[in-house]
Amino acid sequence: MEREISRRTALASAGAALTTSLFTGRMKGANDRIAIGFIGIGAMGSGNLEYAMKIPEAQPVAVCDVYRPHLERAEAAARQKGFQVKAVADFREILADKSIDAVCISAPDHWHAYMTVEACKAGKDVYVEKPACKFVEEGQKMVEAARKYNRIVQAGTMQRSGGYFQKAAEIVKSGRLGAVTFCHAFQTGLTPQKGFGNPPDGDPPADLDWDLWLGPAPKVPFNPNRWGVKTSTFPTFRYFWDYAGGAMTDWGVHLIDPIHQCFGDPMPLAVSAMGNKFYVQDNTQTPDTMLATFYYQDFLSSYESRTCNPLPMFGLGQGAGTVIHGTEASMSVNRSGCHLIPNNKLKEPEAWEKDRAMADMNVPHWRNFLECIRTRQKPISEIETCVRSSTVCLLANLSMRFRSRIDWDQEKWTCAQSEMQPHLNATYREPWKLEV
Repeated sequence: MEREISRRTALASAGAALTTSLFTGRMKGANDRIAIGFIGIGAMGSGNLEYAMKIPEAQPVAVCDVYRPHLERAEAAARQKGFQVKAVADFREILADKSIDAVCISAPDHWHAYMTVEACKAGKDVYVEKPACKFVEEGQKMVEAARKYNRIVQAGTMQRSGGYFQKAAEIVKSGRLGAVTFCHAFQTGLTPQKGFGNPPDGDPPADLDWDLWLGPAPKVPFNPNRWGVKTSTFPTFRYFWDYAGGAMTDWGVHLIDPIHQCFGDPMPLAVSAMGNKFYVQDNTQTPDTMLATFYYQDFLSSYESRTCNPLPMFGLGQGAGTVIHGTEASMSVNRSGCHLIPNNKLKEPEAWEKDRAMADMNVPHWRNFLECIRTRQKPISEIETCVRSSTVCLLANLSMRFRSRIDWDQEKWTCAQSEMQPHLNATYREPWKLEV
């Protein structure tokens, strides 16, 4: 099979994700509960377990983590809600269990692609956290596996199920903004100069399987920040290149994905980015400040990661958001609301905010996933949409790290710069291999 993702498999529009069925295979009856195994139950995995347990169709049956305290916490959380789950340390036990219908993958980013592909091969439907992948090539293989094995694969870009973001897409598609030539995504914060500190390498905790945690990533000594799951913040592994892509693939996917949702999941023609650690002095690797520009067919878009100054932009109450600028109006959206600001000052702005139903994202996203397992319809965050949004972020990181503009060919799913092409490919530590 050719490695390029054919344009024929691309989504025609965000609406097509809700109405078109590309899948065949077993269909669950209306009264059947869906047996789910949860792989990785740290911060995100615990949240996903909680969301799933709120939906009657879900039947959590197994939890998996390489860190024993996470297993114990998840077992207790499930038991409190009336579920008895088996707890295992090796995700391959979950994939080998034929009684499990679907898996939720909330392991660190460098595991997303491998586990998703293997789950598809094992005949399981998949909910996988974002970013979809760490390497561009991995995203291709995830889409290929979903198609080849006829699996439902929902990505954790849950904002697509949120009312504010669906309202934003409705506004853009209605033409109320006029001609759009510029979009702006941003994320701000105030990180202390000491950051997460500079802890020395050492021995991993006795109840952590460090080698399995690393998996396909390079073999390195244990460092508390490389692991980072015991901190009070979200895990710090996301700030090391071996496992993730920093703010660009953490926040960036969430902030760029609404633009894709509004415009039918396009890919940029070119990407250029700069960034560095200008202020923070810990042992993490990804930048504290970054600016990326994306050249799409019909508009430019920028992404700004400013973690050393918390000032919000465009009047948005939160330090993150997405803004789309048109000749008639601008529209801003984040998890707090959606706002339409006409260019004509005689027209009143419109706002959708403080609406609990519209603000809800995670439970509706899980409900959509479970419904699509029954119907075999494409979920709202079908894997190809997340692969596209994740790839845009990966290209921005490559542009920054290698100081190169990247011209993108979505037909061949590669870049024009030959010197950059090897960096699109996945590199795995033995014995792990990504094979569809």
